[in-house]
Amino acid sequence: MAGFGRRPPLAIGFALLWFGTLASATGVIYVQHRSRAVFVELERANARRDNLEVEWGQLQLEQSAWSTHAFVERVASTKLHMGMPPPQSIQVMVEAPPPAQATTAAPAGSPAGAP
Repeated sequence: MAGFGRRPPLAIGFALLWFGTLASATGVIYVQHRSRAVFVELERANARRDNLEVEWGQLQLEQSAWSTHAFVERVASTKLHMGMPPPQSIQVMVEAPPPAQATTAAPAGSPAGAP
């Protein structure tokens, strides 16, 4: 009977190792699956980013085309019916310089507060 009492702890140890191995393998499978799913999501995000960068470049080109002088002038003349006024009705405005302020500096060589 001494040999019979010794076998159950060995069988329990073997069973624990077997279940531990199965649990570890299941964990590896789950982590691998999750890793692939996250990688697919990352690739989709990268593709979306690339598409947005292309769209951004196109919008910048469009903005630069719309802001050219020729485009603005064409839109002003065709859609808004604007044109250059006759030369006699053009007035040029010049900004006047600010008035000179009197300085209260003391003459050279005299102290600042002296009369």
